[in-house]
This record gives sequence, structure tokens and C-alpha cells, in this order.
Amino acid sequence: MPLPAPNPPDGMQRLRAIMRALRDPDHGCPWDIEQDFASIAPYTIEEAYEVADAIEREAWDELQSELGDLLLQAVYHGQMAEEAGLFDFDAVAHGISEKMIARHPHVFGEDSRDKSAEQQIMDWESQKAKERAAKSRGGVLDDVALGLPALLRAVKLQKRAARVGFDWPQIDQVLAKLVEEAGELSEARETLSHDEIEDEMGDMLFVMANLARHLEVDPEAALRRANAKFTRRFAAIEAALADQGKTPADSNLDEMDALWDAAKAAEKRAS
Repeated sequence: MPLPAPNPPDGMQRLRAIMRALRDPDHGCPWDIEQDFASIAPYTIEEAYEVADAIEREAWDELQSELGDLLLQAVYHGQMAEEAGLFDFDAVAHGISEKMIARHPHVFGEDSRDKSAEQQIMDWESQKAKERAAKSRGGVLDDVALGLPALLRAVKLQKRAARVGFDWPQIDQVLAKLVEEAGELSEARETLSHDEIEDEMGDMLFVMANLARHLEVDPEAALRRANAKFTRRFAAIEAALADQGKTPADSNLDEMDALWDAAKAAEKRAS
């Protein structure tokens, strides 16, 4: 199947032609031909996180490539939808364009631009609420996507409920609930079944997400930061042990904990 030449004026045209070729039932790639929406969805989520990771690390030399990988996912889904007679990529682009115009009347309409960022967020949410009503989705939480990462979905569920007044007004109340949930898990962990422990753990994580929301902290970003900190400090432990001709498997918890404290102190001195 002939493809547009490299570096044409319209890069999207070439990318979409490549995807059509990959999905061609007679001459395409057997793996690509076998895929469907469900099988590709995990890759879509993974690529979105790769973009977020590059930004978090300020790896600007990697960002272009990661954005390309993410764009490929949209093209992939668009091609499969076109094959199924559902919609095509042009419809996707047109739909998001219309949505952006409708949600920014202060840019594309007659509304004043003289608004704070907070007011613009309120206007955005109001417009989204009108769109949900137009789709005849009755429940407040009905269209919070099931496929979101659980921590992100918890925050979105809580935000949606808070809009109709179902929310603790004080952070102290959230902290009290967290202590309560931790206490329940601690007291009952010896007598609960595994499913019950999982349920209690879920309750505690849900309250943690709520606490992050009240503190105006993105829990996903906070956890990524904690992951990076753990990775960095554990690498310091490995390096310190390697200087002694040892590995973590040759060490013990007390020694590694002391090395952790040393790595933590070194970071504080450097900051």
C-alpha cells in the first residue's frame, strides 16, 4: 500500500495512512489487525502516563516522542471506529473543536475575558453540567469514567458530589475520618477476611484521596513524587552497599534503614 512521502506538509495525513496500512486486512500487520478497542485501551492509558512522566522529569528531549505515541493511540481508535462505521478521526477532531469553542465563550463568543481563573473554572464546570443534562444522564456521578485510574476517579467522584453539597466543610473532619478508618483496619485486621480487609483498605484510600482534594493536592502527582523519592533513596542504599561489596540481599533491615536515613539527610543538606 503506497504511503505519503516522509515529512509532508500534513503529518496527520501520513500518520493516518500508516495506520490504515497497518490495519489493512489483506496486507497489514497481523498483530494490528487483531486489535480492538478493549485491547488497545491499556496502551492508551500507558502512553498518557509516559507523557506525564516525561513532563514530571522535565525530559523535554523525550516529550516529542511520547506525544507521538499518545497521538498514535487516538489515530488507532479513530481507524477502528471508522472500520466499524461508528465515526472517523475527522469527526473526533471536529467534535473536540466544537466542544472547546462552546466551553470558551470568553475567547470565541461575547463573554468578557475579564474573569479570574477560578471564575473561568466555574463557568467550565457549568457548561459541562449543561452538556451532561443534554445527554439525559440523570445521576450526579453517572458519567465519571469507569476506566480512570482508581485514585483519579475517587477525586472526580468526590468533586462531583461536592458540587451538590455532599462534602465535609472542614479538613479536620476528613482527618478525623481517616483516623477512624485506620483504626478500624488496625483493630480488625486479625479477624477480617481478605475481601473485608480489601474493602477497609479501599475506604482508607478513598478518604486519603478526599484529604488530598481538600488540601488542593493532586494525589496522583503526590504519589508519583513519593515513588520518585523512594526510587532515588533506595538507589542510594544500593550504591552505599555496593561500596562495601554488598547487595541489598546481603544486608538487613537495620543496616538499610540507617542508609535510608543517611540518604534522606544528604538530600536535606543538598536542598
